[in-house]
Amino acid sequence: MDRGAGRAGAVDAAAEVLAVARERTASADVSAGVEFVQADVLAWRPRRRYDTVFFAFWLSHVPPARLPDFWSTVAAALAPGGRAVFVDDGPATAAAEEVLAEGAVPAALRRLGDGSRYRVVKVFHDAQALTEDLAALGWSVRVRPVAGKVVGIAEPPAAPA
Repeated sequence: MDRGAGRAGAVDAAAEVLAVARERTASADVSAGVEFVQADVLAWRPRRRYDTVFFAFWLSHVPPARLPDFWSTVAAALAPGGRAVFVDDGPATAAAEEVLAEGAVPAALRRLGDGSRYRVVKVFHDAQALTEDLAALGWSVRVRPVAGKVVGIAEPPAAPA
């Protein structure tokens, strides 16, 4: 049996981002198999489990103190034997950002096309340190630097029997 074939979930806090995703998947004729959920991923609880959870350029926006909770949510979204796959900015990309020094949470200043400016959480994870952090949470993980980014595959701790 091909478990979960054709099913996907897309979670984002911004309705505009989900609208773009709906439009793009509709044109690819796959939207019927996608559940779009507008939610703060740090507060979201999955209603189903997936073989793979993928996120790109999201991990760097999780405040360090919330990292264990974030990974608990990822684990809750994974079916037994499932894996998380991710890519994000590594330390080398910090040079292209306006990194802010003040505050307890790492941050950067983002300027939008309309001239508005926003302070965003921005953690430039080192592959080795991220590997150690996830291993300390019980995850089996491989993280490596690739072209200034970090790329990883992680499996959650085994559920207690």
